[in-house]
Amino acid sequence: MVNIMAASRIAQERKKMVAIIDYDAGNIKSVEKAVNYLGSEAVLSRDREEILSADHIILPGVGNFGDAMEKINGFGLGDVIREAVDAKKPFLGICLGLQLMFESSEESPGVKGLSLLPGEIVRIPDKEGLKIPNIGWNSLSFPVGGRLFAGLEEGAYVYFVHSYYLRAKEPSIVTAVTEYSTLIHASVEKGNLFACQFHPEKSSKTGLKILKNFLEIKSTEG
Repeated sequence: MVNIMAASRIAQERKKMVAIIDYDAGNIKSVEKAVNYLGSEAVLSRDREEILSADHIILPGVGNFGDAMEKINGFGLGDVIREAVDAKKPFLGICLGLQLMFESSEESPGVKGLSLLPGEIVRIPDKEGLKIPNIGWNSLSFPVGGRLFAGLEEGAYVYFVHSYYLRAKEPSIVTAVTEYSTLIHASVEKGNLFACQFHPEKSSKTGLKILKNFLEIKSTEG
């Protein structure tokens, strides 16, 4: 009986392992730091077994769409990502990571994305008085309830750095939007797939709450 109770306590105390996919993208360390701060164990990895054994998976990134896909394919990570998604692992794309989850981007014509979700990435239209890239804090609106935003109020501010944005083909998956020259699909959710155009790891308490919500999602959900 004592051994059973001890085993149960150890299982409860085990830190969740979060695989942060390492494909030589920028911004990985800040994501790692945020995950560790929230009490989970972050592992930077491009190893198939390590990624598939994780409780949660994060695809971060800043930079060029085409260059990123070249590295992902070069490391053989595309198939690993699809395998993890098929296994219903909670999966979060951040910034460029969101863009890579879709089919294509105007930034890199002819380059195929991971195509985990239907949609395209397009350039933010020029508008007088607005600078591109969009760098700074923007408020979010929530057209539908999303698990990432549980406990957050309408108008919460998060931090963006981007010149391209998502136009999702399925409006029902869009869980947050913002306005910057145009209506931007800022976050999506479908089953075990989640993505944010903004950087939760750089968005102060609001961003940490979003990451905490993601880390509390179980693989059996969705």
